[in-house]
Amino acid sequence: MNKILLGLIMGICFGTFAILTMIPMPEKDIQKKKQAMLGAFIERFMIGFLIPNVDLGMNYALSGLIISLGISLGSAVITKAYVPILIIGAIGGIVIGLISNSVIIK
Repeated sequence: MNKILLGLIMGICFGTFAILTMIPMPEKDIQKKKQAMLGAFIERFMIGFLIPNVDLGMNYALSGLIISLGISLGSAVITKAYVPILIIGAIGGIVIGLISNSVIIK
């Protein structure tokens, strides 16, 4: 499969997953919740897009972990929600890497 197409599919899937996990989040200010959800979608979309398209010269699962943790770390520091952001990012990065490893034609 084409890397760009795979990246778009993985990005949309991971970004949508991020939004779905945030729906139950209690927030009095609906505007802040919308902004947080949009930011999470963009961040997770980029993780999903970059993993299949960046060649670090190692297994895609390992490079997925590195890319996802690197991108997620900024949001984790800003929100101080280290555990959920980094764990979801790490798991998502590994899963996207494993999918990329098996789907991309080399």
